[in-house]
Amino acid sequence: MSKPTSVKTTEEVRDRLRVLAQERGTTITELLEELAASQLTEAEQEQRAAEAARELGIEYTAQVRSAGQAAWETIRAHRGSAAA
Repeated sequence: MSKPTSVKTTEEVRDRLRVLAQERGTTITELLEELAASQLTEAEQEQRAAEAARELGIEYTAQVRSAGQAAWETIRAHRGSAAA
């Protein structure tokens, strides 16, 4: 079992996490664990992009990588606007 730790944040963020956790019938800790597990790191994104390109028979070039990064930026921008 992992050793518990603290994460510093604002009261507003803490309160929002508390409401989100309550609405889902879970704890803030479990909510954060779920979030961390559901998000890819940049290295994981890069690996999956290269694997997807291989599966599609596409050479994974700098141009393909750049297009993929632009796509992730667009996805993140849409996620941010949906939460507002």
